[in-house]
Amino acid sequence: MDYVPGTFMANQTRVHEFILLGFPGSQYLQTFLFVMFSMMGNMAIIILVRTCCHLQTPMNFFLCNLSFLEIWYTTACVPKTLAIFLGTSRIISFTGCITQMYFILSFGCTECFLLSVMAYDRYLAICYPLRYSFIMNSTLSAWMALCCWVSGFLAICVPAYLITRLSFCSPNVINHFYCDLDSWIVLSCTDKHLLQLVAFITSFIVLLGTCIITLISYIYIISTILRIPSAQGRQKAFSTCSAHLTLVIIWYGSTIFLYVKPSVQNTLDQNKIVNTLNTIVILLLNSFIYTLRNKEVKKALEKALTGM
Repeated sequence: MDYVPGTFMANQTRVHEFILLGFPGSQYLQTFLFVMFSMMGNMAIIILVRTCCHLQTPMNFFLCNLSFLEIWYTTACVPKTLAIFLGTSRIISFTGCITQMYFILSFGCTECFLLSVMAYDRYLAICYPLRYSFIMNSTLSAWMALCCWVSGFLAICVPAYLITRLSFCSPNVINHFYCDLDSWIVLSCTDKHLLQLVAFITSFIVLLGTCIITLISYIYIISTILRIPSAQGRQKAFSTCSAHLTLVIIWYGSTIFLYVKPSVQNTLDQNKIVNTLNTIVILLLNSFIYTLRNKEVKKALEKALTGM
């Protein structure tokens, strides 16, 4: 028997929409303030890099892509979260729910690709400083950024399609503040083994693949830094790279915990907490670490603020 979204066997309840539980009430204001601060920081990065000619380097170009992505990543889940907070509506349609999940997961995959590309860019800059400008030119950086975006959105196409083939039983309550993959798996009353297998393979390739590229790049970077004769030079390089590496470890650690698993082993409450770390805390840290650890961007920001 073939199933289509929203149709069920006679003894099952027909579900056309879902209810998002969200957070306990006291957490919404903190969440909203964190998100607004993060979005303002990301918009400031893009404006600075676009308006200051000396900041238009490959690394800052990738940073702008990351900031642009994080604005949309936040936008994909915040409006509905805010609607829940204001008491407007906790209900989301099937189409709205799968669209939200598709964009959030696509932005997440794109971020993994971008982080690996940024690590590779730093590898070239530190390990091959004399050839860096020749290798990482504007054409290559533009193509690499485009590939990150296209790959990120293509990676989620198959899991999203498989979700449209599932049927869902009552209750229709999603224990989350947005539509997440595990929520679909828990609520489905039809066979979801193929979806779980495809989701696991996709997560394994995207997350572990980009994570390995990123870590290998940083291993080479650290080994090069250790060969710098000047203690001050080593300290300066380590100061920046350690902050970047810490952020990468937190991002990949939390994301792998959520998605690289053969079945839904974690409770939805645990997933909601870790997703909050991904959606809010890491987005805020990205703006802080990648910007304020960049001396050129920091100086341009200070100049812009003093000139106001």
